Parts: sequence; C-alpha cells; structure tokens
Amino acid sequence: MVRNGRQETVKAARRPEVRLPELSGWEDVGSGLEPDGDYDGLELVEVDLGGGDGRGARFMDCALRRCVLDETGLAKARILDSVLDGVRGVGTDLSGASLRDVELLDARLGGVQLHGAVLERVLVRGGKIDYLNLRTARLKDVVFEGCVLVEPDFGGAVLERVEFRDCELRGVDFTGARMADVDLRGVRAMEIARGVEALAGAVISAGQLFELAPAMAAQLGLRVLA
Repeated sequence: MVRNGRQETVKAARRPEVRLPELSGWEDVGSGLEPDGDYDGLELVEVDLGGGDGRGARFMDCALRRCVLDETGLAKARILDSVLDGVRGVGTDLSGASLRDVELLDARLGGVQLHGAVLERVLVRGGKIDYLNLRTARLKDVVFEGCVLVEPDFGGAVLERVEFRDCELRGVDFTGARMADVDLRGVRAMEIARGVEALAGAVISAGQLFELAPAMAAQLGLRVLA
C-alpha cells in the first residue's frame, strides 16, 4: 500500500514456536481435571474431559490430541507452550483464560467462551468454530489460518498484529473492537454482521472494499441510487 509516496506495510504477527519436550501420559484420566490443577509435560490422547472442572488450572508444555471438551470448565486457566490438536466440544468455558504460545489445530468447537481472555502468539489452523465468543478479549500476534469461523463475536476486543489467512468469517461482529495491524486480506469469504465501523486499523484488499461498500454506506447513512 502506497500513501503520500511512501510504501506502508502491515506488521506481521509473530507465530508461536512450540517445541514440546518428551511427554508423559496422563495417569489420572479417571479422576478428571481439578480446579487450579498443575499439568506439566503431559500428553492427553482421546481423553473425554467433558463436564470437567479445571478452573484456574495451568497447562505447560502439554499436548491434547482429539480430546472431548464438551462443557469443560477452564475459566481463568493458563495454557502455555502447548498444542491442542483435533479437540472437539460444545460450550467449552475458557473465559478469562490466558493462552500464550499455543497451536489450536483442526478443532471442531461450538459456543466456546473466550470472553475476557488474553491470547498471545496463538495459531488457529484448520477446523471450524461456531459462535466463538471473544468479547473484550485481547489478541496479540494471533493467526487464523485455513479455518471457518461462524458468527464469531469480537465485540469490544483489542486486536494487535492479527492475521486472517485463507479463512471464512461468517456473520462476524466487530462492534466496539479496536484494531492495529489487523490483516484481513487473506479472508476468502467475509460477512460482517455488525461493527464495520471498527475496521479502522485493519487492512483489506481492493476487492474486499468493493464487497463491503454496501455495509459501509449503510453505516454512514448513505443512499446509493442508480
């Protein structure tokens, strides 16, 4: 992008660099999660954590592969240097959680509560997430890649160095969001339900500008007559 004779660039998001150590199996599968539990260097494979209560728990250098997270309570949990691969579930509660250096791969989730959460150096690649609640969350160095987000809610969220690559955003709500270096050019299908005025600080392509023109005109109260 060129402005006033100067080439302007978008600051790229820093991707997580997760290097897991040799992991141990989780021996307490039957007992489930514990509030404020401490989980370090563990690998959970096809474990059903549905309905578990892991509020305030800490996961460090962990891998959760094809685990079930239906109604799993992980409010205010800390997930650090970890991989969540193929997880699935409805109603997972991660409100107020902290995710740093995390890869979320090929997830199938619905109604995930991440409101008030902090995401830093997070990669969301592949999969589909319905009704993702990121209201008032803080996202820094986050990449959404090759995934489908259905009616995600970024209301009041702060987004800094966030990239959307080869994604679909269906019915997204950006109401009251604040953006800096947010790159939307890689979105292959974008439908903004609310909050088009919050795109200040984002970068879009010329084609996307054409597609968003009706929503922008409506926001400005413009009437377009032939």
